[in-house]
Amino acid sequence: MELYQGIILGIIQGLTEFLPVSSSGHLVLGQIFFGLTESQLTFDISVHIGTLLAVLVVYAQDISAILVSVSGFISKAVTLKPVTLLLKEDKNLQLAGLILIASIPTACIGLVIKQFEHILFSSTLLVGFMLILTGTILWASKNFYFKNNTKNGLNIKKALVIGVGQGIAVIPGISRSGTTIALGMFLGLDRHMAAKFSFLLSIPAIAGAEILSIKDMINNGFVIDPVTIYATIASFITGLVALKLLLSLVHSGRFHLFAPYCWLIGSLVLLSKFI
Repeated sequence: MELYQGIILGIIQGLTEFLPVSSSGHLVLGQIFFGLTESQLTFDISVHIGTLLAVLVVYAQDISAILVSVSGFISKAVTLKPVTLLLKEDKNLQLAGLILIASIPTACIGLVIKQFEHILFSSTLLVGFMLILTGTILWASKNFYFKNNTKNGLNIKKALVIGVGQGIAVIPGISRSGTTIALGMFLGLDRHMAAKFSFLLSIPAIAGAEILSIKDMINNGFVIDPVTIYATIASFITGLVALKLLLSLVHSGRFHLFAPYCWLIGSLVLLSKFI
């Protein structure tokens, strides 16, 4: 892989990981465009870590608050002190629990889909269809921005449904952020909470997937070359920009505007297979 190819793919990963247009789908298309037919496992892991770091930076305050609450809960539980009141009143502790619960279906579905990744991640036809589906989901969300959802908070049932959506979004062409944010709004969450939960939920999902992939990378042997390093930096920087842009669009009620892009790219991909 040439340096310019790596940087371009890193930028694509950074932008599309958070913008609701499917990073996996765009990486597949980008690698096919550059003729990169060999496995790029080390590269893919590194650029995903770059975007994970972007989430950690943007949500550092929320993550810190959650960690403080969880550590307080553990310290009390270990010393056999009452924790019932803490579970009822600590919103950050409740959020941590819901993230854990939602991660269970994500992990189960992700592990199943991983068995077919050699097929899924080589099919431009699948990417095309799934991008069109993503666009349809985004467009449908436009009617859910400004509903009065103050009484419809996050609960276990909603967290599980969103977790299932995140697991399915492993399929290239389906946007993880687009699916989980839209599902949150469909289920009655206000757009701010839907976005927050989506990106906090992405942390264990991305981290878990990378840990599993690192095992394969070590078994196959790996080298962190300059191309991978520059690509990771590019994915981190563009990831920061894309995440802040998406949050702005969600909060202002313009999240669905990415739908035509998904429809267009998906249609072009399908046309390229039949022409």
